[in-house]
Amino acid sequence: MNIFWRVSVGAIAFASIPAVAVAQENERKIRREQLPPAVEKTVAAESQGATIKGFATEVENRQRFCEASLNINGHNKDILIDKAGNIVEVEEEVSLDSLPTVVQDALRKAAGSGTIEMVESLTTKGTLVAYEAHVKRGSKRLEIQVGPNGEKLKRPE
Repeated sequence: MNIFWRVSVGAIAFASIPAVAVAQENERKIRREQLPPAVEKTVAAESQGATIKGFATEVENRQRFCEASLNINGHNKDILIDKAGNIVEVEEEVSLDSLPTVVQDALRKAAGSGTIEMVESLTTKGTLVAYEAHVKRGSKRLEIQVGPNGEKLKRPE
């Protein structure tokens, strides 16, 4: 039994190496001139009045997307765009104070003794699906999510 455990742990560690490499390669920075024409059109419309921080391309569920990172009036906004130029997802920094009290309370409760450093709204296909807080707890950093009305999510968004 002890030998089996050692072999299994080694096999698991070895099997997980490619997954880590794939995750690191999933997103790569690109230049604006590398954006597909439909994506460029969406970026031009969405970035008016914003400072463009950069672009990346990534693969999710075997589909390639482009991400535009913007700064608008001092807050960050990341837009995930499909190759046809459709906005798939938006992560936008929001102030904790601007959220409904029930959402603030849920985020604070989930953060526990941690410090909420930043909150983002998560919108998928035009619908607000969650709020995500970036929390520092000691030397650890983690992300917590609650639903649009402060409810616990069935799965992370």
